[in-house]
Amino acid sequence: MSALFQPLALRELPLENRVVVSPMCQYSAVDGTAQLWHTVHYGQLALASAGMLILEATAVEAIGRITPSCLGLYSDENEAALEQVLHSIRGVNASHRVPVCIQLGHAGRKASSFEPWNGGQLVPQEQGGWTTVAPSAIPHLEDEIPPVALDSPALEALTESFLQAVKRSEKLGIDAIELHAAHGYLIHQFLSPVSNQRTDEFGGSLENRMRYPLQLFNAMRRAWPEHKPLGVRISASDWDDQSSWDIAEACEFARQLEAAGCDWIDVSSGGVSRHQKIELKPGYQVHFAQAVKAAVKTPVMAVGLITEAQQAEAIVADDQADMVALARAFLFNPRWVWHAAAELGDKVVAPQQYWRCSPQSAGRVFGDTKIGMR
Repeated sequence: MSALFQPLALRELPLENRVVVSPMCQYSAVDGTAQLWHTVHYGQLALASAGMLILEATAVEAIGRITPSCLGLYSDENEAALEQVLHSIRGVNASHRVPVCIQLGHAGRKASSFEPWNGGQLVPQEQGGWTTVAPSAIPHLEDEIPPVALDSPALEALTESFLQAVKRSEKLGIDAIELHAAHGYLIHQFLSPVSNQRTDEFGGSLENRMRYPLQLFNAMRRAWPEHKPLGVRISASDWDDQSSWDIAEACEFARQLEAAGCDWIDVSSGGVSRHQKIELKPGYQVHFAQAVKAAVKTPVMAVGLITEAQQAEAIVADDQADMVALARAFLFNPRWVWHAAAELGDKVVAPQQYWRCSPQSAGRVFGDTKIGMR
């Protein structure tokens, strides 16, 4: 068995392999409510034979959406629609239920933005935009309207919004939660001095900048069933020479998360600084995951331009990370895991209706595929 297809357990949740469908915003919701697009989109990814499927970034309150078209879990309507999506993908895949994780987050000062294909900049209020919030009243871009700095009552209300989303996730039968603390969104905004210039107990030193993210994680862990895993996606670097949020601070945050009971750390990077200089290349973030893995015993997930089977296999086999998350590769090829299994000489669990599709040259990708024909 290849390293990539070794099973892994997160608390009491078994993963059949180390490949994860990374959360990918679809910008296709209405008032935070999932649509038919989500049923079709997640339906095909649920049949991909990945170890875990992470739903896209899901806002815990309306003003936390990245765009007006982003998914949310803050209303009964949001919950009911997502329940139907989950019912559909589980109903057609009853014999092989992929673990479903939801990524809960808040966009902070990067909320109220146009969809990427519409420019990505902040939406004016006269066009349906809204006032954003952040740790400090510092806009993401110089020409944008500054966000409102969160005071103590607002932080308490924000925590409660996250906890309500956690409770809704449990009602939906979600298997795991990932807290989004990366990509320049609200929790990352607290961690980075680029966006956090507070002078109270939540700003200044690394200990203070980590304070609210850790308080929030602890509150979510208490609210989430003990047997279900809770992970965190982090940005390991701001890619900005003027920022102290780098791999050293990220590793310390990872150690604090581990002590708080975090079940995996999903290592990404960037997103908070308009001056970032990211060196894009295949696997460009894997060295960050490897550094975090050296700092903690908690399982670590690598993500970022991982597209090839041998590349993914080497990341796990060489102990650079425990899991690999793919995003665009799954959009281009929802059967990526099947092809990887064939290339690596391994097997996957897949719907029996599809067993006949494997060419002879691929070997027994689906195990026992002796299906008779009439």
